[in-house]
Amino acid sequence: MINTHEEVILNRLLDKYEKSKSFTGSNKVNQRFSIRPLDLFPEYENHANLDEFALVNEAVEVLKRKGYIEAQLLPGRVVKQVSLRLEALEAVYEALSRVPKAETNDLLWNLLEEYSAKTEILTRFCEDQKVRLENNKRAKYFDDDLRDYRDLLEAVSALERIELETYERDFSMSIFKDSKRFMKLKSKVEGLLFEYGDFPEKEHVLGQFNLVRTPTYVHIKGAITLRIDGMQLDFIKLASDLALSTKILDDIDEIRVLGNRVYTVENLTSFHGMNEAGAVVIYLGGFHNRVRREFIKKMFSQNSSIEYFHFGDIDAGGFYILLHLRQKTGVPFQAYRMNIDTLKQYCDFTKKTLENDEVRLKRLLDTEFRETIEYMLANHCKLEQEAVI
Repeated sequence: MINTHEEVILNRLLDKYEKSKSFTGSNKVNQRFSIRPLDLFPEYENHANLDEFALVNEAVEVLKRKGYIEAQLLPGRVVKQVSLRLEALEAVYEALSRVPKAETNDLLWNLLEEYSAKTEILTRFCEDQKVRLENNKRAKYFDDDLRDYRDLLEAVSALERIELETYERDFSMSIFKDSKRFMKLKSKVEGLLFEYGDFPEKEHVLGQFNLVRTPTYVHIKGAITLRIDGMQLDFIKLASDLALSTKILDDIDEIRVLGNRVYTVENLTSFHGMNEAGAVVIYLGGFHNRVRREFIKKMFSQNSSIEYFHFGDIDAGGFYILLHLRQKTGVPFQAYRMNIDTLKQYCDFTKKTLENDEVRLKRLLDTEFRETIEYMLANHCKLEQEAVI
């Protein structure tokens, strides 16, 4: 049986060993792994806390007797430092019921090999993690739970197979037989996809795969008519917009744009504020997933002679969304009011760019937005589209 103080000492010593060149076998000299009890137990040398002093010393003495450590003492029985005995490694792991890092890494490697060829994103991710393991670094998104890690990789893999808009709870039930399991992994799934995929914003990643929490809608207004299963909808006769469930978009037979411009808008407030005569304004209700993109492609195929614009935030995310929208739909969207003139006009409403904003902006310097981005970097500014009237 091992007590708390003994456990803390041994675990810290093993942590140091597992981060070392001795662990990887790349060391050129013999290494010694030592710690000071005072670094682990701040009250150890507090003369008003003799109980702590006695508990630490007793733990050190027990570990010495078992042959796990060596100890260096100062006058007054003060333990200066303790060192791990490498010849006792196997016994120390067993005493702690701790799985050796080498064994865990072998299991991780096999798991990464299994999922590496599942999708392009997983290929990039898994190969990167194997390099990290080879360099004795922790695999990203791994929290010492192999079951969680397998489920993370399985969730990422399964997302590629979603064809129709699917609710998160249904997705979770279909792959884990547990409606709440995916929620525990969701933030890691989003992080992995955003880091190793090609997505404008992390919060919109799952929507790209048709995975949603609740039913989603496309808001439409302006000079447009739709025919859905033989029923004609004339939006120009409506006083306001109409929200169509994405479930119904595939049933649209005909789209007729009566004006000469179509705008897609990133923000719902901005959507309601746009009332240009003869134009069609569309709020996609979030990121443009496959269902929404098919609607846009169908509209363009039947109305290719008019102009298409996208109105979004003047920041890295806004530019990425526009570029992604073009790439995925094949529609030649132009940027609307996402330029230097707009930044200057609404300079009182701009926000200061953060370091991460500027890192992402620099990645877009080779695009058509270079001039605007150079201005933003020079002035450390960005602008949310709600501020643009």
